[in-house]
Amino acid sequence: MLCIALGFDKNLTLEKAKSFAFCSLIRFFALPLHQETTYMPDLSHYFPIGNPTLIFFVVLSIILFAPIIMGKLRIPHIVGMVLAGVLVGKYGFDILERDSSFELFGKVGMYYIMFLAGLEMDMESMRKSKNQFIVFGLLTAFVPFVITYAIATTLMDYTHTASVLLGCIMASNTLVAYPIVCRYGLQQHPATALSVGSTMIALFLSLTMIAAVAGTFGSGGGMAFWLLFIFKIVAFCAILIVAIPRATRWFLHRYSDAVMQYIFVLSIMFLSAALAEAANLEGILGAFLAGLILNRYIPRLSPLMNRIEFIGNALFIPYFLIGVGMLINVRVLFMGGNILWVVLFMVFVGTFGKALAAYLACIHFRMPLRSGHLMCGLTSAHAAGAIAMVMVGMRLETSPGHYLVDDNMLNGVVIMILFTCIISSVITERSAKRIVLKDQARTSIEERHDDEKILLPVKYPELAEGLLNVAIMVRNPKLNRGLVALNIVYDDSHRPENQEKGRRLLDSLVKTASASEVRMQTQVRIAANIANGIKHAFKEFDASEIIMGLHIHKEISPKFWGEFAQSLYNGLNRQIIFVRLTRPLNTLRCIKVAVPSRAEFEAGFIRWLERLARLAGNLECRILFYAREESQALIREYLQARHPSVRAEYETMEHWNELPHLAQRMNDDHIMVFIISRKGNISYKTAFEKLPKEIEQFYSGKSLMIIFPDQHGDRMDSMTFAEPQHQEEESAYQGFLDWLEKKKRALLHGKKKQ
Repeated sequence: MLCIALGFDKNLTLEKAKSFAFCSLIRFFALPLHQETTYMPDLSHYFPIGNPTLIFFVVLSIILFAPIIMGKLRIPHIVGMVLAGVLVGKYGFDILERDSSFELFGKVGMYYIMFLAGLEMDMESMRKSKNQFIVFGLLTAFVPFVITYAIATTLMDYTHTASVLLGCIMASNTLVAYPIVCRYGLQQHPATALSVGSTMIALFLSLTMIAAVAGTFGSGGGMAFWLLFIFKIVAFCAILIVAIPRATRWFLHRYSDAVMQYIFVLSIMFLSAALAEAANLEGILGAFLAGLILNRYIPRLSPLMNRIEFIGNALFIPYFLIGVGMLINVRVLFMGGNILWVVLFMVFVGTFGKALAAYLACIHFRMPLRSGHLMCGLTSAHAAGAIAMVMVGMRLETSPGHYLVDDNMLNGVVIMILFTCIISSVITERSAKRIVLKDQARTSIEERHDDEKILLPVKYPELAEGLLNVAIMVRNPKLNRGLVALNIVYDDSHRPENQEKGRRLLDSLVKTASASEVRMQTQVRIAANIANGIKHAFKEFDASEIIMGLHIHKEISPKFWGEFAQSLYNGLNRQIIFVRLTRPLNTLRCIKVAVPSRAEFEAGFIRWLERLARLAGNLECRILFYAREESQALIREYLQARHPSVRAEYETMEHWNELPHLAQRMNDDHIMVFIISRKGNISYKTAFEKLPKEIEQFYSGKSLMIIFPDQHGDRMDSMTFAEPQHQEEESAYQGFLDWLEKKKRALLHGKKKQ
C-alpha cells in the first residue's frame, strides 16, 4: 500500500504516505464487515478474455500443459487440445473469446496438417501401389456415403439433398491424428501412406459432390457451371505441376538461408491453398498437393524439414485443434429433443463407415490387422472438411428463411467432430505403439551391432555444409549416433588464427546439425601432417568411415587429389567418400553409380551400397547402377530386401573405359558416383589411374562422389603418433604419364617459340 501511495503522488512525504497506507488497510478490512456485497469481485467483467496478449498466453499455456496432463491420464495429446478448447470456449467456461487469431492460426494449422501429410508421403510407394490408393480411396469415400445416405433418408427423414450433403461430410475426413504418427516415426509406413492418399481422394470426391449440390441451387447448375468448374480444376493442377517445381528448383539453387527457405515453402503452401479456393475447392486440398509437389525437394531428414515440422507441431496445429474445440457445444446433448439421436447417428456412421472401409481394404490387400487399426484411426476423424462443408450448406437457402443445414444438423456435426477426434486419436495411438513395438522386435542383429560413426574432416566453409548434408542423408537414424566434425590445423606461425577459424566453422556445423536433431562432436586438431592428423582422429573417435570434400583450389595444389588425399586412402582401409557438389543436394534427381567388376567380393560392398540406398531414399530420386550382370543381381537382391521403395535402375557396363560415354548422359541435376578399389584388391583396375584426368576432361562442373570402400586388413596398425611422416604412393604408370605430359608441354612450348 505504501508503494501504491507513493506511486500516485510524487510530492507525498514518507510520513503522509505511511498514514495513507495505514488508513487504506483499515478501510479494506473494515468495510466488508458492513458492505459484504459491495467489494466482491465480479469475474464476469474479466471473462471472456479479449486481450490478444492474454489470449495468446492462455493458448500457449494450454499447449504446454495439456500434453503433460494427458500423458498422466494416458490420453492422446491431441484429445487434450480439443477438450481444452471445449472448456475455454464460449460453450464451456467462457474463458477465451474466439477472436480473429483462432481464425488465422486455425486455418494455418489446418493447412499445415495436410501440407505435412503430402510432404512426408513415400512417393515411390505411392507410385508402386497406386491401385491400392485408388481402391482404398473409393472405399473410404463411398462406404460411409452410402450408409449415411441410406440412414438419413429412411430413419432421419432428411431430404435427398440434405442426405447427400451429410453423406459428403461423412465421406471426407481430416488427418487430425497424423501428428501422432509423426511422433512414432511411422510417416513412411504403408498403412500411413494409404490413409493419407485415400484421404485426399475421398476429400476431392466429397468436394466435387458438394460443388454439384451447390450448383443445383440458383443459376449455377447448368452446363456452363460444369465447364467452368472443370476448367478451373485443370488450370489449378497445371499451374501447380508446371510452375511450382521450377520456382522451387530455382530458389533452392540460389538461396541457402534457412529463414528464406522456410518463408518460401510457407508461401507456396498458401498460394496453392488460395488457388484451390479460387477453383471452388477447399484450401486444404491445395495445401496437400503443394506438399506432394515439394516432397522431393525437402528431404525428410533435412534441417528445413525439421523446422517445418517443429513450428507446425509447436504452434499452428495445436492452435487449430483448440479452435475446433471452441466450436463444440456439449450442452446441446442435455437439451433433449431430437439432437441426441442426430449426434448418435453421425458418430456411429462417421466411425463405423470409415472402420468398415479400412478393414475391408486391409483384408483385400492382405495386410496385418494392426495396419488396419492404424488406417481406421487415421481416416475416422472429421474436422476441417466437415466444418467447411457445413458452412457451404448453411449458405444454401431451400426456401425463404430456411437453409439446407438446420440447427440440429449443425450441432450434430460439431459434436460428431469432438467424438470422432477422440476415437481417432485413441485408436491411432494404440495401433502406432503396437506397430513400433513389433518393428523393434524385428531389429536385426547386424543393425544393433553396426559400428557406424561418420567422421567429417572440414576445412573450407563453402564445402562444409554440403558434406554435413550428405552425412545426415546416409547415416542410420535408428541408431541415433552423432557425427564427428574435425578441423586440422598445421602447427606453424598461423596456428592461432587458423584455430579460431576452425572453431567458428565447427560451431556453424553444430548449429546446422542441431536443426536436424543430429548430435555432433567437434575437434580442432593440431598436426604436422594433415593426413596423419585425420588418421589419428579416426582412431581416437573409433570412426567407421570418412566423408570429405574434393579440393577445388588449384592454387593450393594442382593435383586432382590435393596434398594429402592419396596418403589418406592408401594408409586407411576403411571407407572414404570424397564429395563434390555443384548444386544443392535436395535438387538432385538422379544418382548414377559406376561399379567395377567383382566389386561384390570386396569387404565394403554392403556398406557403400547401404549408404547410397539411404541417400536415394531420403532424396526420393532415382539411382542408376552401371555394372556387370553378376554385380547387378546382388545389388538388386539387397535393395529389394532392405530398401524396396528405392527407385533403382540397372544398365550393363562391361568395361571401365566406358566412363567417357556415360558423361554425355549427365545432366546438371545428376550426381556421378565412382566405386574405386585400392591397389592389391580384387576389383582394382589399372584404369583407375586415369580417373583423375577423365574426371577433369569429361565431368568438369558435374556433381561427383568417389568412394573407396572398406578393404580387408588395417593399415593403421603400423601407424603410431610417433610416426608423423607423410608418405604418398605413386604408381609407375602414373609417373610415366606425368613424364609424357611434361614432354608434351615442353614440345608445344618449343613450337610456340619458333
